[in-house]
Amino acid sequence: MIKRRTLKQLAEQLDLSVATVSRALGGYEDIAQKTRERVAAKALEMGYVPNSAGRMLVSGRSGFVGLVVPATGPALFDNFIGQFVLGLGEGLAAEGCDLFMSIASEGQSELEILRKLVDSGRADGFVLTRIEEDDERVRFLAERRVPFVAHGRLVNSDISYNWLDTDGATAFAEAFERLYALGHRRLALVTIAEPMNARREREAGLERAIAAAGDSAVSLQIIRQSRSDLEAIRGDVAAMLADADRPTAVIGLFDELALIVIQEAAGLGIAIPDELSVIGFDNLAAADLTSPGLSTFDQDARGSARTIAGMIELAMTAPLAQPLTHLTTPKFVARGSHGPAPES
Repeated sequence: MIKRRTLKQLAEQLDLSVATVSRALGGYEDIAQKTRERVAAKALEMGYVPNSAGRMLVSGRSGFVGLVVPATGPALFDNFIGQFVLGLGEGLAAEGCDLFMSIASEGQSELEILRKLVDSGRADGFVLTRIEEDDERVRFLAERRVPFVAHGRLVNSDISYNWLDTDGATAFAEAFERLYALGHRRLALVTIAEPMNARREREAGLERAIAAAGDSAVSLQIIRQSRSDLEAIRGDVAAMLADADRPTAVIGLFDELALIVIQEAAGLGIAIPDELSVIGFDNLAAADLTSPGLSTFDQDARGSARTIAGMIELAMTAPLAQPLTHLTTPKFVARGSHGPAPES
């Protein structure tokens, strides 16, 4: 067993006080630059690793950024959250921070977990995902003046907070315009029932684009179920596709819903894209593995999370006159699941 080097041993080797060595490792500017460099070099030579508890006492920071995510069944995470967590971890590591992740199992409130983490001081800041239209987590952290960045926005909020979001409204308007230009007039949207702001934005963008077309021949059928009730989603999609007057194009609120449409269509012998076009949103890895590949919008979850890592580090270390905000534009990835509308 390798014995851990101590701060006292490091100080003795340098012939400096423990306090001086501690402050040098902490990057304090009251310690001369040459001394800080000498201490860092000796620490590397000795294999000294600062004790996180001691570092917290000196700096008042834990060195962790908290993320609470809900378990989504046997797989624990869905593909989107997996990419987001990966990017966030990468970004925080580059900023010299660590990711502290807590799982909200079924029946647990994310807010209650956040309260415990804030009260215990186990994280210096937080990242929130899947923002609801009126999100109690955002209100709680804002009221407690805890640094955080939300991946999404509230609806008509009077709260000042940091956020990064994806322009889903523009993406879904573009999805309609592409399908409309290909001759599709009977469309469907497979969406969720949860009051997520991303859902509201995407649906609103689609509805505005349909209204702007001013074509009475355009119809939109909506399937709306809880995102966790896959059996109900599959049943509704199968019933829609079995109808003689089925839509010629379906848009999924996110890729997993669009992939369900492709699977159910295959089971009914409906050819994609010859008889049915399908478009998703997220560009998950699975979108490129299905046959045909799913045409979708890439919101770069991993890259967005890396950007959020830089935003939360800034929010934790620097006083901000204005909240940090960033709106990204997703890119359409054309694969084989969409094409011209079938002839009537």
